[in-house]
Amino acid sequence: MTNRWAVKITAVGLGVCLSLAVSACAQDSSSDARTILVFKHGKLAARPGALAAVLREFERRHPGVIVRDEVLPSTSDQQHQFYAVNLESRNPGIDLLAADLIWVQEFARAGWIRDLEDVITSAERREFFPAAVEAATFAGRLYAAPWYVDAGVLFYRRDLLERYGFPPPRTWPELARTARAILDRERDPVLKGFVWQGKQYEGLVCTALELIRSYGGDLPAGDDTAIVEALVFMRSLITEGISPQSVATADEETSRHQFGAGHAIFMRNWPYAWTIFQREGSPVRGKIGLAPLPSTPGQASSPVLGGWTLAIPTRTAHAKEAGTLLKYLTSPEVQETIAKEIGYNPTRPALYRNNLPAHHRLWFEALYPMLEAAKPRPVTPYYLMLSQAWQPELSAALVGTKSATAALASLRRQTAYILSLEADWSVSASTTLGDWREL
Repeated sequence: MTNRWAVKITAVGLGVCLSLAVSACAQDSSSDARTILVFKHGKLAARPGALAAVLREFERRHPGVIVRDEVLPSTSDQQHQFYAVNLESRNPGIDLLAADLIWVQEFARAGWIRDLEDVITSAERREFFPAAVEAATFAGRLYAAPWYVDAGVLFYRRDLLERYGFPPPRTWPELARTARAILDRERDPVLKGFVWQGKQYEGLVCTALELIRSYGGDLPAGDDTAIVEALVFMRSLITEGISPQSVATADEETSRHQFGAGHAIFMRNWPYAWTIFQREGSPVRGKIGLAPLPSTPGQASSPVLGGWTLAIPTRTAHAKEAGTLLKYLTSPEVQETIAKEIGYNPTRPALYRNNLPAHHRLWFEALYPMLEAAKPRPVTPYYLMLSQAWQPELSAALVGTKSATAALASLRRQTAYILSLEADWSVSASTTLGDWREL
């Protein structure tokens, strides 16, 4: 077998990494006996200053500690690339970092982040959603603290369903029938039945996993018949006109804009879209509902778990202070503040029953069962490699260039190769798939 894993660091990405690293390494030479903690994270969809206020309160409670939060590039891929380059260096200039749930296994295996055994006790771990803790645990040890969580959910046009007497669908066949009935009665050429994320990227893997699991299958292992049935159904949504052909190139924001403009009956997306739909001037404000993703008869709804964690780099010079900041940011007090002020979903189930304002409480009461049912993507250090192998096969099945059976066979071969890699093989986080067509 001649497959190779080629490092792909683009000039733009490397430039971003180096510029941010230089910024971080300039550890405020004017500081006088103060501890400067550098906190790296992606941009939060919140009102300006919301996180800053939380960090200033931490500084007030911990005199002599200054937190400098530095925002990474907007895309998840760029953030991952930045960490891959900088965490390998002797002086990464990072004391606390926000990591996607799916990166924790990889970062822990590479030795880039510390375990949190002396930061978060076993009893404290039981206060978080179990699935989030599972995704952040490597080799039996916790390496990241759940910061906020997400799960795939179904948005629907409540006004249209009520107009024609339909309840929110519980099964995929019911969703297809309801969408077809409303489309036929509305006769609006702009209106679509069901929009979702089918572009060849991580979002397609999430959507496919939710369908596959709701059919009784799973990846990387699972019943082949169930997997094929799920892929065939995804394709049929397009061929039967329930979903537009454009879903094959759609990501979260593409779907959100289409549904938010009033041009779709159903949408699979993450909960973040709800707040946007309720803003003043939104065409769907007051017209939408939220429900668990459908399943097949006899199976349970199977939303994919999403969200972000906080981790401490192995080479930080301020591990103790970083641990204190990590515990503060994931504390009940701060998670409640983040829920109210930023709108991110807490990782502590108890907060969904606390004294939140009425509009927050009703939202979280509806969302809680979906978060509780959410399942992580495959928990393995090789997940990103698996995802990159699966994406073109799932896309081929979706657009019809391969049959579901052929796509699954190719996916199986590539998965077997990845999982057969020797445990001590050094795999860089910036490594991507080579030429898989040879398999």
